[in-house]
Amino acid sequence: MGPVPASVLQVVALVVALGLAYRPLGDYMAGVYSSPKHLRAEKAIYRIIGADPTTEMRWPAYLRGVLAFSAVSVLFLYLLQRVQGGLPGSLGFSSIDPDQAFNTAASFVSNTNWQSYYGEQAMGHVVQTGGLAVQNFLSAAVGMAVAVALVRGFARSRTGELGNFWSDLVRGTVRILLPIAVIGAIVLVACGAIQNFAGIHEVGQFTGGSQQWNGGAVASQEAIKELGTNGGGYFNANSAHPFENPDGISNLFEIFLILLIPFALTRTFGRMVGNVKQGYAILAAMVVIWIGFTAVMLWTEFHHGGTAFQDAGGALEGKETRFGVGGSSIFAVATTLTSTGAVNAFLSSFTGYGGGIALLGMQLGEVAPGGVGSGLYGILIMALIAVFLAGLMVGRTPEYLGKKIGTRQIKFAALYILITPALVLSFTAVAMALPTPGHSMTNSGAHGFTEILYAYTSAANNNGSAFAGLNADTQWFNTTLGIVMLLGRFLPMVFILALAGSLAEQKPVPETLGTLRTHKPLFVGLLVGTVLIVTALTYFPALALGPLAEGLGS
Repeated sequence: MGPVPASVLQVVALVVALGLAYRPLGDYMAGVYSSPKHLRAEKAIYRIIGADPTTEMRWPAYLRGVLAFSAVSVLFLYLLQRVQGGLPGSLGFSSIDPDQAFNTAASFVSNTNWQSYYGEQAMGHVVQTGGLAVQNFLSAAVGMAVAVALVRGFARSRTGELGNFWSDLVRGTVRILLPIAVIGAIVLVACGAIQNFAGIHEVGQFTGGSQQWNGGAVASQEAIKELGTNGGGYFNANSAHPFENPDGISNLFEIFLILLIPFALTRTFGRMVGNVKQGYAILAAMVVIWIGFTAVMLWTEFHHGGTAFQDAGGALEGKETRFGVGGSSIFAVATTLTSTGAVNAFLSSFTGYGGGIALLGMQLGEVAPGGVGSGLYGILIMALIAVFLAGLMVGRTPEYLGKKIGTRQIKFAALYILITPALVLSFTAVAMALPTPGHSMTNSGAHGFTEILYAYTSAANNNGSAFAGLNADTQWFNTTLGIVMLLGRFLPMVFILALAGSLAEQKPVPETLGTLRTHKPLFVGLLVGTVLIVTALTYFPALALGPLAEGLGS
């Protein structure tokens, strides 16, 4: 079987596996966030943190919970890195420098997992497991909580109450992320991923000599890294490292974990608003974009022009032969259309167009299917914009799920959409204008510009992947990227929760003959078009200077 048919079979296998899990997982998550009961373990956690899970919160209180918890998390992870040299299990590694500790703390708490360090050469067991792995769970649970709060905004009426942040955070962690991650870790260990607390030891090489390697709780961190759309690897090579991702089977399983919860949350959305067809419509829009991007990436990497590419059977530079062009391309699309950012190949070595596809996937807002939680609330914002545009065309006040979309709601949606490109384009412009950031660029011209644009796009969209030619371990990039990660994560949440509160206060609007049927294929097409057009209008000039120029010139 040729490489292209094999890649198609991988996509088909993913679709089948995700389809089988979609309904039971989506229904289960809807039950988790709607149940009035609390598990015994959850009650113990509430007592420890001093939270009352039965207290309903309006959006300002919910937001304060999100921000306060995240601020404490940043501080804790920062301090843990700064004292690493004195901790047991540090493997002899020294404490992390202040700028890099800030960058890493901001990165993992914001669900970005950008890494400007070599994991196996910088972080000991305590920081890896007690700091980074813990935040992989908690940052994902925060995203899911905010998404559920927005869904409640659509589902409730005549009240501004959106649930309880502490209850949503704990339930998402204990009942959803933790059990699935445990199963995922067992599967990865069975595939060959390592799971231990071994120290540093010498390993012989085939070509002679030896290398130093340390072990670690890799499989457990890898499972939540993909499941929570986090992306930070135990090793510098990330999911290209055989200890993290041993073979083609584990590679396909990791892609499945990445896509599992973001797709299933559309079912949760449909169940919680009382209309599963609405969830199917959102799912259809996500799938159309995901399949389209995957097909274009496969075509680009298999059929790129040039004698070397054709003789090799595809663009093999920077790709692991155990995954091949197909497995690497499917993985790259999955991680950049979500907020995962994990890599099993060097994105900088992709073709000019291939790198551009990965970049564009993030610039869409990572909504197909997006990050855990953030993908759902991101595409719901796009759905409001699509409904608003449809209302303008027919001269009717737009409605979505029985809620009027007025001036206030559109302002919140517009602010949400504008935050990320404002951060990306402004910081990219400043970095290109100043001499110090430019010294970190390995490449010049269009590819060098793409390295900088990719870095800030990845940070602002909380993705975490990077073009390897950029040396980001500098005070400039550690500081500015850390700031962009935090602003890109938490500023949008302000407007999401404010929007949710305004929707929950409304009384439902009865459906009439003039109401746009938002569960029909026409709306799905309108939603997909809105996502693509908004992104194109925002980023096309920058893309033209970077990956498009490189692709046309190759």
